[in-house]
Amino acid sequence: MKITHPSQFSRRNFCQLLLAASAIPISGYAQSQPDTPHVAIQTLSLTKVVNGVPNDKLPLLIYQQAVPTSFSDTDGYLSQLFARNGWPVQWRYQIFPFTHYHSNTHELLGVSQGNATVQLGGETGPTVTVKRGDVILIPAGVGHKQLSATDDFQVLGAYPRGLSPDLYHDDPTKLAEAQQHIARIAMPSTDPVTGKQGGILTLWKS
Repeated sequence: MKITHPSQFSRRNFCQLLLAASAIPISGYAQSQPDTPHVAIQTLSLTKVVNGVPNDKLPLLIYQQAVPTSFSDTDGYLSQLFARNGWPVQWRYQIFPFTHYHSNTHELLGVSQGNATVQLGGETGPTVTVKRGDVILIPAGVGHKQLSATDDFQVLGAYPRGLSPDLYHDDPTKLAEAQQHIARIAMPSTDPVTGKQGGILTLWKS
């Protein structure tokens, strides 16, 4: 799907994209995985409202090189890891090239190939570079936007089991509505990468 302008991409389009992506079978991954190794986690605090982006009191987490170097099938490793921890993959794509966020669920992005520069927190927010094997956990309400990427860049999009994302643009008129949705989100019971210990169970505990 080619996106020519943010205004041409609606919530309906996004839902249609999710439905189409969910029809793509996830390839089998017969090789058993070891216990998740220690992963360095970078935190990024994005708590202030920026224009129409609410952001969140929870820190954004970047799991650096979550895939062991011994595994060549990054897609398969991440798919199985996320599913095992209750965050099944729902789509494969790039990150939208306009500022957006989700008000009803946290979003997990696992980089399966390539690399990209992403802006976080809204139009005045910081930028980070992510590469194959990195994982980003974006709290509900936190703005994100792809600024540039290699031709082969792809992420796996995942959410806590049973949830699917809405889509909000940087629109101040929708800010109060989105903040009400965010306030109702329950804390996930497992971290998508580290499982039942560490990760959000420590860093989001308070």
